[in-house]
Amino acid sequence: MTFDIIAKDKSSAARCGIVHTDHGDIHTPIFMPVGTVATVKGIFHKELKEDVNAEIILGNTYHLYLRPGLEILHQAGGLHKFSSWDKPILTDSGGFQVFSLAANRKLTEEGCTFRSHIDGSKHIFTPENNVDTQRIIGADIIMALDECTPGDADKSYAEKSLKLTQRWLERCVKRFDETEPLYGYSQTFFPIVQGCIYPDLRLRAAEHAVKLDREGYAIGGLAVGEPTEKMYEMIEVLHPVLPQDKPRYLMGVGTPANILEAIARGVDMFDCVMPTRNGRNGMLFTWDGIINIKNKKWADDFSPIDPLGTSFVDSTYTKAYLRHLFIAGEMLGAIIASQHNLAFYLDLVAKAKEHIKTGDFGSWKDAVVKKLETRL
Repeated sequence: MTFDIIAKDKSSAARCGIVHTDHGDIHTPIFMPVGTVATVKGIFHKELKEDVNAEIILGNTYHLYLRPGLEILHQAGGLHKFSSWDKPILTDSGGFQVFSLAANRKLTEEGCTFRSHIDGSKHIFTPENNVDTQRIIGADIIMALDECTPGDADKSYAEKSLKLTQRWLERCVKRFDETEPLYGYSQTFFPIVQGCIYPDLRLRAAEHAVKLDREGYAIGGLAVGEPTEKMYEMIEVLHPVLPQDKPRYLMGVGTPANILEAIARGVDMFDCVMPTRNGRNGMLFTWDGIINIKNKKWADDFSPIDPLGTSFVDSTYTKAYLRHLFIAGEMLGAIIASQHNLAFYLDLVAKAKEHIKTGDFGSWKDAVVKKLETRL
């Protein structure tokens, strides 16, 4: 994997570039739809490519390890062939999912022992077998196994957690470097920079990760309960330390405003379940603000879902029709809302690219953020 920076904004740290992988190029800044269990919920691949304009999707090691399981994925030739997705894939190591299973997991020096949320069976992720698992899944970009600390963790716990994550990271890198891809294309490995909301821990984590000289770096453990201002502060702390010529991935973030603010602070890659999860519950992100399509005020609104939107669903369906589908409990409502939200997120980063290239991203971002957060 290589990364070329093609433009930088004049008034912020925003930049746009191209990540080159064996499954195709990724134009940054980019949003990655979340396909946790080998599917982006409710969206056909054709729509992901042609309407949403997704260039890369995310899969989750924890969920794929449990279902369909490594044997099936290996027999299929990896996740690309199993799911018939021919563009790049990034896999999260499962650290966040295991973090969310606090009552059913135990962390030790060896790794993380956990019980399946499906049947209660006991499993362990070690740094070594986690890398092996992601090799079998076949992701283009593999993530390190880490502990995701809660946003309100005290410093003593955050420091202890970081030390464990760093020891695991060194074992992950060793395992990655002594193994080979299984399916005839290259894979790359991203460390995850942890450290909670403590600047000195974040700096220590970044300096340690940079010494391992990888092709890209992830920022984890944010948007997990800490104030938004703290999230932005941590990104700013890391900006001068992380290599300028490597892509930066902010994990699990976030709202449209979060994404634009993080782009302004030098982040290149994003993922979040919000577009599809919120869409399935009737929340729509638009260029005019946020819509709860279930509200009665939309019952006789025959305007497009987003008059400024660029997607197929925006030019085809009205707010009144979409509200009717939700009120009637029709599954098409959730599909349309999810597709709209994903297309909006990809349009958001596409517009960001345009303004970075013209050099006015900072002023454009400041002008649109407030509108994006408005509840309509």
